[in-house]
Amino acid sequence: MTTPAAAQDQSDWTLVIHGGAGVIERERMTPEREAAARAGLNAALDAGQKVLSGGGTALDAVEAAVKVLEDDPNFNAGRGAVYTYDGTNELDAAIMDGRTRAAGAVAGVTRTRHPVSLARKVMEDSPHVFLGGKGADQFSAERGLEQVDPAWFGTPERKRQLDELKAKDVSWFDVDMKYGTVGAVARDQAGHVAAATSTGGITGKRWGRIGDAPIIGAGTYADDRACAVSATGSGEFFIREGVAHEICARVRFAGETLKQAGDTVMAETKALGGSGGVILTGPRGEIAWSFNTPGMYRGHVSAGGKRVVAIYGDEQ
Repeated sequence: MTTPAAAQDQSDWTLVIHGGAGVIERERMTPEREAAARAGLNAALDAGQKVLSGGGTALDAVEAAVKVLEDDPNFNAGRGAVYTYDGTNELDAAIMDGRTRAAGAVAGVTRTRHPVSLARKVMEDSPHVFLGGKGADQFSAERGLEQVDPAWFGTPERKRQLDELKAKDVSWFDVDMKYGTVGAVARDQAGHVAAATSTGGITGKRWGRIGDAPIIGAGTYADDRACAVSATGSGEFFIREGVAHEICARVRFAGETLKQAGDTVMAETKALGGSGGVILTGPRGEIAWSFNTPGMYRGHVSAGGKRVVAIYGDEQ
């Protein structure tokens, strides 16, 4: 588990992204798949960096970065989302503004090309925080977000993973943890932070299952008084730990660094039986990530700093 730990000047901006954590090892990765994943992470960093370097908000930056990853079939969000047991794609997302702690979230949406934008629309254009299922789909259409045929989200590889799960009668996580949830956290030039997370859930999920990604305080949280967090992993355990809020609370009230808080909470999550990771940034521009899996698709860039894109656990 490696982490960046650079403190930045007040004038700086920072962006950290992830594309999922899990059993991601060199010996299991083809050169083509690795190149595609790194290209996708770089494209997301490009999108967020363009916003932040131009003086844009952290909220705009995390949405822009996540939208790129939602369109990339190498990750489990938007196009390329995993299949439910019944052979459909049900998408979850959340976004949060650290300035005001305004937040929006959606679960089980089936037609919105960019669920993260729908989550933001819920935050900004409704009296609610969290919408689900048919209601979320209806709200999306009424507010004019781009709609697609549900078949647009599926890919042959995700269908193969579902077929494998059913044929072998294996655990949900045994198949799904090759790729995962996407997310971004950012700090803008004004010192505000934001977080966004988007996912297709877990392969073979049933009964309208919802994981941690769209749950404010579990998979997504942002607070200018502490930090911004986006999580990925075995959602049931992240919900029970309240991972994202727990990290922010430790930073705010115990004075821990992002690295300390992230590592402590991830260790507690592992003790419960959960695996995965988190990305973090704070109002001073500090950045960190922590994960208890062999790898995590991840990257960061900041004003005046070098860009890092990494996959395996031994990469900086």
